[in-house]
Amino acid sequence: MSNGTIRLGFVGAGNNTRVRHIPGFKAIPGVELVSVCNRSRESSERVAKEFGIAKVYDNWLDLVQADDTNAICIGTWPYMHCPVTLAALEANKHVLTEARMAMNTEEARTMLAAARRKPHLITQIVPSPFTFKVDRVVRELLADGYLGELLSVELRSTTPAFVDKTSPLHWRQDQELSGYNVLNMGIWYEALLRWLGPATRVTAMTKVCVSQRRDADGIPRAVTVPDHVDVLCQMACGAQAHLAFSVVTGLAPSTDVWLFGSEGTLHYNGTTQTLAGGRRSDKQLQDIPVPPDKQGSWRVEEEFVNAMLGKEKVTHTSFEDGVRYMEFTEAVARSAQTGQAVSLPL
Repeated sequence: MSNGTIRLGFVGAGNNTRVRHIPGFKAIPGVELVSVCNRSRESSERVAKEFGIAKVYDNWLDLVQADDTNAICIGTWPYMHCPVTLAALEANKHVLTEARMAMNTEEARTMLAAARRKPHLITQIVPSPFTFKVDRVVRELLADGYLGELLSVELRSTTPAFVDKTSPLHWRQDQELSGYNVLNMGIWYEALLRWLGPATRVTAMTKVCVSQRRDADGIPRAVTVPDHVDVLCQMACGAQAHLAFSVVTGLAPSTDVWLFGSEGTLHYNGTTQTLAGGRRSDKQLQDIPVPPDKQGSWRVEEEFVNAMLGKEKVTHTSFEDGVRYMEFTEAVARSAQTGQAVSLPL
């Protein structure tokens, strides 16, 4: 692979694939966009025409098994991530799959096991981009003891919109398509993993605010995916965390992460992607600059290609980390259903 052309096939061409992945791959020398299979022939042909993709397939399995590609980019909803990944690995193809690794922990572990059976193939999950800009600086501050002993974490991811009882059923509200992936809970937990490591115990309460919505055919469907989630976590690092996720918080403030320590406090504003902090002797928080040479950015396609060429290893995000955030999302669901704390790993 180190000297060969990377020939990509796309199973699913949703918004992120069209906005991020396809343009990103097109910009990399030595990458050829070979084929696409979207949900319909019409949408597949539309994507192929827009981006100059040579071949359209009507069946995703035919695309994966064809000998005209050596790598597959999966841009479907989560319910397809596991079967397409397994088929691609079986066909000896490298795999980049969209975020929300799978429907549940069982599927995620099955994908990881299949990847480990093919160690010569690269497997990668599209990472959470929420904290790219500050990840390195936050990790350095933590390592340097800026906070002292980390005591507690507060993460609140909300939207400023009031509940909409008339909007149609979205795929994220359909458990048959999204599995245990609620709101952006899993990808925010993934970001926390980079800073703090995993949780060891979770307790959760959830609320479905609109119990029924109409699907694409206008048929009323029961909604089981929560609109509002509160999670208490015991973290492996010793801190206690409170994580809140909601799409029914009208006029709510921006998404925030607070890290409270014995000697200092860090605050990340998720909307402005800015960092502030203060130590025991300070009267208020001060902005913490993030130098350009320490700022992370979106380089998913570059990392995938470089990994296939043997130039770097996948860090954002590995299947191992994907399993960790899928375990977390399932633990939240189990706790909310039973009213009991759930230990991690599952």
